[in-house]
Amino acid sequence: MKTPPPTFQNPVLDADFPDPSVLLVPDGYYYAYATNTKRNGQIINLQIARSLDLVQWEYLGEGLPEKPAWAAHTQRYWAPDVSQRADGRYLLYYSAQPDDPAAGMAIGVALADGPLGPFRDVGQPLLAGGQGFQNIDPMRFAEGSQQWLFYGSGFGPLRVRELAADGLSFAPGSAEHQLVQAAGGSYGQLVEGSWVHRRGEWYYLFYSGNNCCFPSPHYAVLVARAHHPAGPYQTLGDATGTEGTILVENDRWLAPGHNSVITDASGQDWLLAHAIDRQQPTFDAINDEQGYARRPLVLCRLDYSADGWPVVSW
Repeated sequence: MKTPPPTFQNPVLDADFPDPSVLLVPDGYYYAYATNTKRNGQIINLQIARSLDLVQWEYLGEGLPEKPAWAAHTQRYWAPDVSQRADGRYLLYYSAQPDDPAAGMAIGVALADGPLGPFRDVGQPLLAGGQGFQNIDPMRFAEGSQQWLFYGSGFGPLRVRELAADGLSFAPGSAEHQLVQAAGGSYGQLVEGSWVHRRGEWYYLFYSGNNCCFPSPHYAVLVARAHHPAGPYQTLGDATGTEGTILVENDRWLAPGHNSVITDASGQDWLLAHAIDRQQPTFDAINDEQGYARRPLVLCRLDYSADGWPVVSW
């Protein structure tokens, strides 16, 4: 892998690529995964791209060619998260709408032998039930012999629960814990898009709020931190008495958010997110559920202040 060049221009992937999660794999590539989209008239359930330097991306197409039996007739495949298991196989967690129209969004899990897939669902949701879109935006974080799944929230709290060793179920006897509440304010009425990243003594929980898309996009990245992956977390807003945002809109980009974080070969952290391009804000989407918002992939430098809180430059 290579470090990003000293100068680059956003977007780094100029196409609809929402809710990106990024993974560095042993072949030296960064792989990025994104929510379903329509591309050249074709619906893609799981988008995949790869890069050697986080700036020049090769679009690779579909990673989930076969829908799971429990969501075979719907087209809501959101917020994929891919990570490598201890045995070398790759785990995919994602949100999907079950075929039952009365059911809320569920979290599925799938496996593949490599980062390109094809990923195959295990046959039933890992986490079903709930109302609306409470069970969305999964992210697996592993450290030592333990691993956790972060998810939420649909106007509720961000949550976490310990996973079993194979990652295909929750650990026996484990319980769900609430981490960050939807607390109102300009960006806190809805919180979602958990991403946990360790830097030094701190575990940083990045998340986003409020509305990602049209008709009234108003979205930003926020952060909390803790000394343990499962918390308790203190938000930047609570620590400083501010909104607690670290990435907000600018003259070119509207409603940035739902980020992931990756560390390059030099030890520099980078934040990747989606944002609406004011110059081309819409596209021929699957449906109008999110207002046809076109959300390309953007890259931001991530540094840390003297008191340890993340600082984003873009």
